Parts: sequence; structure tokens; C-alpha cells
Amino acid sequence: MKRLILLAACTLAVAACTDPEAERQKQEAAAAQEHARREVDAAAIGKQYDGAVAAADWERARIFGVALFDQYPDSDTAARIEPGFAEVKAKAEAARELRRMQALWSYNQVAVGKGVQRSAMIQGKERVDVDGSGAKVVQLVFRDHPQWKHHAYLVLQAGDFARACYRACRVKVGVDGAAPRAMAAHRPDTDEAIAMFIDDNRGLWRQARKAKVIEIEFPVQAGGVRSVVFETGGLDGSQMPGWD
Repeated sequence: MKRLILLAACTLAVAACTDPEAERQKQEAAAAQEHARREVDAAAIGKQYDGAVAAADWERARIFGVALFDQYPDSDTAARIEPGFAEVKAKAEAARELRRMQALWSYNQVAVGKGVQRSAMIQGKERVDVDGSGAKVVQLVFRDHPQWKHHAYLVLQAGDFARACYRACRVKVGVDGAAPRAMAAHRPDTDEAIAMFIDDNRGLWRQARKAKVIEIEFPVQAGGVRSVVFETGGLDGSQMPGWD
């Protein structure tokens, strides 16, 4: 009799364990628990994303947004931020590009007499061959000297500017792909540096401050003209007080 009762109990236990409805409910409960856990984790990333957006830290916001869509693409938080994420990515790219262009400039301060000489310098995007000796760096410099005041000039590492520029000549300046305009320039009759000054230094400064790219075409002693592109979009006006 005891054996029959034990056998019946085991049969009922097995039936309970294999009950489809009970198993479905168990799986649904586990899935709901996992879903809730993932929503909590997604919300935590979303909070970091919101903080970065509020601080206008677009690159950091983009990182959190990408992480959210990679790890929890079906979460409520991902659905919430999705409409504005394209704009955040665009702002992040613009911030990254600005940081890159800012790094292209170098600034210097040197004590001169009772004052300070300040300069901002950038190298051309690509090297230029001005005399057949090979491509070399061309620099654009803005200088503020206590005695000589404001200047803007190009500097060559080799070759020279056209002889006519020792008196006066013109360079062509194009801004962000627009049609270039002529600007008066001259090359000082000195061997201290291979430099050519742009007479309207303030005008060139204003162009550099508002443009992303400036292209300058200049005549060379070897004959013809050469052009150099400067990515000026990261110029920091605070480094050169009195120029803006």
C-alpha cells in the first residue's frame, strides 16, 4: 500500500513539473525580471547621457548614446533618446573637428623690452614645392609686436617669393571655397627670414577668424604661383588680445 501511495505522489510531481502552463508562467516571470533589469541598466546609461547633453558635452553624450543603442536597443530609454540622437552625433562630430583644428595652431609669447610679443602660427595643410627642391612647410603667422604692432605674413622654408614682391605684389585669398580676392603684399628686403607680409593684416585676421579654410596663392621667384591651404577654423582670438 505504501508503495502505491509513493508511486502516485511521484506521478503527480512529474505531472506538475511538466505542466505547460506552469512552465510558461515561470518563463514569463523570468523574462519580465530580465527585462526589468535591462531597463534599469539602460536608464543608468540614459542618465549619464542626459547629464552630458545638459553640459553640452556632445562627444561624451555620443559615447553614452552609442553604448545605449549597442547594449539596450529595445529599451524604453533608447526609444526616448532616439529622436534627438542624430543631432547629438552631428554636434559631437563638429566638436571633434573643432578640437582638431584648434590643435593646428600654436601660440607664443616673448618678452620684448617692456612689452610682450604675441604670435599665432599655423602650418599649411599640405607642403608646397616652391623652387623644385621638394615640398616643404609654408606657415601663416599673425604677430603683435610692442613696437612694430600688428602683422600677418607667410613664411617659406626654402626658395623665395617673386622679386617683384620686394616692392609690392598681390596674393589671392580664398575663403571656404568662395572666389578668391586680391590682397596687397610685400616681401621685406632682408635675409633674416623668407617672409611676405599681407598688408591688410586685420582683414586677413577677420577672414581667418570666421572661416574654416583659407587658401592663399602667391607668386614665387622660381616662376608662376603656388597656393597653400590653411585650416584656420580653430583660431583662438583670446590668444591675441586686441585683434578681434
